[in-house]
Amino acid sequence: MIETFRNAWKVPELRRKLLFTFFIIVIYRIGGSVPVPYLDSAALNTWFQGSKDSGDFFSYLNVLSGGNFSKATLMALSVGPYINAQIIIQLLTYALPPLERLSKEGMEGRKTLNKITKYTALGIALFQGWAYYRTLMNVDGQQIVLYTGQTFERYFTEIIIVLCFVAGASLTIWLGDRINEKGIGNGVSMLLFAGIIARGPDAVISLCKMMATGDAKNMILVPIIIVVFILMIAFIIFMNNAERRIPIQYAKRVVGRKQYGGQNTFIPIKIAMSGVLPIIFAMSFMSIPATLKLFTGAPKQGTFYAGLLKWFEYDHPFYASLYFVLIIAFNYFYVSMSYNPIEIANNLRQNNGGVPGIRPGKPTSDYFQKILSKITLVGAVFLGIIAIFPIIFTVITKMNIAMGGTSILIVVSVALETARTMESQMMMRHHSGFLK
Repeated sequence: MIETFRNAWKVPELRRKLLFTFFIIVIYRIGGSVPVPYLDSAALNTWFQGSKDSGDFFSYLNVLSGGNFSKATLMALSVGPYINAQIIIQLLTYALPPLERLSKEGMEGRKTLNKITKYTALGIALFQGWAYYRTLMNVDGQQIVLYTGQTFERYFTEIIIVLCFVAGASLTIWLGDRINEKGIGNGVSMLLFAGIIARGPDAVISLCKMMATGDAKNMILVPIIIVVFILMIAFIIFMNNAERRIPIQYAKRVVGRKQYGGQNTFIPIKIAMSGVLPIIFAMSFMSIPATLKLFTGAPKQGTFYAGLLKWFEYDHPFYASLYFVLIIAFNYFYVSMSYNPIEIANNLRQNNGGVPGIRPGKPTSDYFQKILSKITLVGAVFLGIIAIFPIIFTVITKMNIAMGGTSILIVVSVALETARTMESQMMMRHHSGFLK
């Protein structure tokens, strides 16, 4: 990857794209340092530090925002609304015929779907901003929202805070579009990558402080954490590049004096084709009880609701078990929605292609379905291991590395995808063509 970056830097056009992408990321990080008015950042940080181990939805949003959510800055919502909107629109594309037709209309259809996604993201940002404000208003024992108590000022404060959150989300979407047009890689993914990477120095400083204490336990745990971190990166890279190649053979056909077809190729099916989306789905579901607690307050001890919240605590075995099962279920759901074996079999038959040893039609679709079931299970178990490993590590060592596996998965996936993009663009620019 370093060699790819070095070679890309030598190409003037790619160098301009890399510098422009870096410039946009700097603007995004500056926006993450602009405080939202009428909020006490010190009180907010104290409250968030006390609730960060609960595994609620806010912890997930804080990861997506690169720590801006816990600071309630202008970029507090960050790419979260847009990612949620993309997931919703993508799922509705398979459920609503009008959206399905748009997805098949080429470039113009994708532009229309992108506009719908942006408007949906603004609606989600408006709701999340208001929900965040209401949560900060209901924090017990601390006054995070600053106002005198008069009715007009309270409503004015609410409008200003919510609009600042929505403006930050809109600016994030706009910055992502600029990277798509003039930069390198996927814009929103690059901003998400930058937000997570920005938290790296704090983690390194925390490990250094643990080593500086001289405690024997920390002297053993810190090297273990570093080794585990490296092994997780290697494991994610291996699984992210892993694929099953199904051989395809096209029949020969003669048109006039020319012969077409007859070549052998393959259809690659990636092991982790769904990416991090099943983890996001499962995290959203698992965070519902803890998030409701933030709105309704702590229940009375001994009640059914209090017992239910106990089962959904981050370090409870039931939480990890259900989390793992949900990731597998959502992975199967997403693959079934995005990968249609019947359509693949029909396309092969229309192009005089087929799998060697498998008859065209239903036997081919059944073969693809069987392969998909096995690959999906392997990919789902991989995502489940990445997701619940930080939970198990936290329970054993009593050190909180919540969302660590998900963060590493996002960072590695975006880095590999960006490297492949640079390689493809360098290949196009170094191709001599048939005129030379």
